[in-house]
Amino acid sequence: MQTLDQYNFAGKKALVRVDFNVPLDKDYRITDDTRIRAATPTIRKILADGGSVILMSHLGRPKGGPEDKYSLRHLVNRLSQEYGAPVKFAPDAVGAEALQLAQSLQPGEVLLLENLRFHPEEEKGDAAFAQQLARLGDVYVNDAFGTAHRRHASTAVVAESFPQARVSGYVMQGEIDNARKVLEHAERPFTAIMGGAKISDKILIIEQLLDKVDNLIIGGGMAYTFAKAQGGHIGSSLLEADKMDLALRLIQMAEDKGVNLLLPGDSLIADKFSNDANVDVASNMSIPDGWMGLDIGPEAREQFAQVVRNSKTILWNGPMGVFEMSNFSLGTAFVARAIAEATENGAFSLIGGGDSAAAVNQLGFADRVSYISTGGGALLEYMEGKELPGVAALG
Repeated sequence: MQTLDQYNFAGKKALVRVDFNVPLDKDYRITDDTRIRAATPTIRKILADGGSVILMSHLGRPKGGPEDKYSLRHLVNRLSQEYGAPVKFAPDAVGAEALQLAQSLQPGEVLLLENLRFHPEEEKGDAAFAQQLARLGDVYVNDAFGTAHRRHASTAVVAESFPQARVSGYVMQGEIDNARKVLEHAERPFTAIMGGAKISDKILIIEQLLDKVDNLIIGGGMAYTFAKAQGGHIGSSLLEADKMDLALRLIQMAEDKGVNLLLPGDSLIADKFSNDANVDVASNMSIPDGWMGLDIGPEAREQFAQVVRNSKTILWNGPMGVFEMSNFSLGTAFVARAIAEATENGAFSLIGGGDSAAAVNQLGFADRVSYISTGGGALLEYMEGKELPGVAALG
């Protein structure tokens, strides 16, 4: 795989796939620009070499055609501010106007194409659409790890048009290097923390990790399926009834492999799914009828934090509770703080994108962990051992 530092972009038009799928408020203001800032070093390197940049990205999930709320023109001012020069905008990702704007681009200039997903051919991985994109640049750079698990026109197929000039950007390279560090070179004790709603979303990664970790912490909604499978009474907590046998099998696998599997012993429970619900603490094995677990309890918080603080490698994917509601965010905050403390004491911590990344950012721990992944789904698939089309295409 050719890296950014191995390529000189002088006089070249770089077609750069970025992940600018950023959240916008009702007035189309960006509420979290993490992904924009993440790609800046890649853009700056190309411009510093004397190249020009053609940015392509998706935004949201438009249905079958252009929708103003998903237009990338809402990002132009922020990008111009980020790069310290006006960013040009093509009102379509392909076609005569996009081609003319790309061809007239001078060294040091940046052009942003309209949302790729306004064309259904993008997600279909259409070869003709990919070839239209390829005509815009001289060299292809993929810096969108968050979409690398999809074989879309812009993330994989377009690379076929650049057999000698396809390059991994700094974000892509950083994601792969940090994932490999955890998977292949973990210092021990190695602790993985899996949260979120469903075992079914995490089954493959959990099975992979049981061959690698010393400690596996389970939190979030999926913990109640484990509790129920072990004969507990979980009230109206989240349950995947068809996954109880699987939960018991994972408990047995952990035991067979000598992995310390930690399940929460207690929970913050509520009488409704609301931040203003009545709240109590209960054992995960005896949650009353009509009540549901929405966060790990004080005993689990302390136990999990202690294990995390004593770890040398930490992988975290998924919150410990419904952290979007302030009354049920304490468990996630405890874990985030423990990860920050362990990192400051020399541990390596990888935060696995999605809700975990959002939680670390919101709680103010972003600068106190080793690496925050920009790609939740892509990172999980990479760690499950799957080939990512966007990564393979750069090979």
